[in-house]
Amino acid sequence: MAGSIIVIGAGVGGLAAGIYGRMNGFDTKIFEMNAVPGGQCCAWKRGGYTFDGCIHHLFGCAPGSRLYGLWQELGAMPRAMVQPEECTSVLAPDGRLFRDYYDLDRLRAHMTELAPGDAAAIDEYVRGCRAFVGADRLGEMMLGTGAGRARALVGMAARLKWLTPTMEKFGRRFKDLFLKRAVPQLVYSNPAAPLFVHLVRHGYGAAGSLQWPSGGTLPFALSIARRYKELGGEIAYSSRVERILTENGRAVGVRLADGGEHRADVVISDADGRKTIMDMLEGRFVDDGVRRACGEPPETTAWSVHVYLGVKRDLTGEPSAMIMLLDEPVEIAGHRCETLEMQIYGFDRTMAPAGKSVIKAELFSDYSYWKRLAGDRARYEEEKARAADRTIDVLERRWPGLRAQVETIDVPTQLTWERYMGGTHGFANMPAKKASLWSGLKGAGGDMTLPGLDRFYFVGVWASMSGSLFGNALSGRRAIQELCRRLKRPFIIT
Repeated sequence: MAGSIIVIGAGVGGLAAGIYGRMNGFDTKIFEMNAVPGGQCCAWKRGGYTFDGCIHHLFGCAPGSRLYGLWQELGAMPRAMVQPEECTSVLAPDGRLFRDYYDLDRLRAHMTELAPGDAAAIDEYVRGCRAFVGADRLGEMMLGTGAGRARALVGMAARLKWLTPTMEKFGRRFKDLFLKRAVPQLVYSNPAAPLFVHLVRHGYGAAGSLQWPSGGTLPFALSIARRYKELGGEIAYSSRVERILTENGRAVGVRLADGGEHRADVVISDADGRKTIMDMLEGRFVDDGVRRACGEPPETTAWSVHVYLGVKRDLTGEPSAMIMLLDEPVEIAGHRCETLEMQIYGFDRTMAPAGKSVIKAELFSDYSYWKRLAGDRARYEEEKARAADRTIDVLERRWPGLRAQVETIDVPTQLTWERYMGGTHGFANMPAKKASLWSGLKGAGGDMTLPGLDRFYFVGVWASMSGSLFGNALSGRRAIQELCRRLKRPFIIT
């Protein structure tokens, strides 16, 4: 009977696997290559400012919801939260600002003021937002009982008209040129995103279940790691795993970069899937499907280069998330930008000294662009500085005089994330496969296992096909559930 588990990586998925493993009586140990937990759920300090690398909108912040229960089990809730007023805002080149308020009466009045001739499209948009308020359908689909999942499915079926359009297609309903261009950008500047993704997110925000943890990502991750340790779990920091040890088609342990070997009955990887399969397992447990999944990540990725600015300016009245529509494209980080997406942390006063604020601009960029530059450190640093400079130029259109108020700058690229995460192409660490709507609703779009390898599981984005923290946390829970099922043991939550 399996009694011990080694987890590779103290990301949210790995920590969750460790926590549920301890709840179910397994001896668990997590090996983490960095000095802090959280993986990509990370933040750091620069000159008194906190630069957050992860959370945009955190699902599961309303007590009573299934996802809140998940965070409670992991020790992340309850905690101090901040409720932004709107989901995402869009700024026009002429200065008009569309604020996508969670309060639907306020939203209707605001949109009508912006575009009085678009009453029909505005009413349809508000009806769509209202249709997804008040039901925890994601939570029921992912964590509910059979009856709860059935009710959630019936509820989704009744909203079928909202499931098929893309953001771009729905945006065509507006006659006002600003809203016609703004609405398709509301899901992280991705016009091809399904409309229902935005409506679900908006509905959770209206219900108070989409908030921001005060202090940001790092305290959030540390609280989960603390829960794991309270349950008797162990984390070995600064411990990079180089090989997964196997015998007779079973995972039996790991070898670290320092040569040390550690044995266990089960190995769970929260590391990059490609590196796990092709490096740690030397490509020995693959079939055609796994080979396809390990294909090259996309060359161009969203949010892969960040420009962080610590500014001597009070931005407490600004939206928490804003997309600037540019009148003319601007090249930043080797990419032609027609919009600039950013988070503005004035709403959380813990992120900067009094009277000051943090801005994070999130850029599309090409991996090969930075890879070529990396051979010449001076050129690489010059290009990072140039990306920051051009970003500040754009931001000056909203905040004249901002350049003189910038006190701190940091620019992580795909190579920064690759180095920090030990992954492939930085952010692009999901399998090269298309996630289905059904698997997305279940929160399990990837594969937890490998062909021919027993006692091994994936957690994190490779298993969930989700960039969401709750999806990664859920993958850790599911791995232990599956292990208990195979061992014919009850799955226990304490």
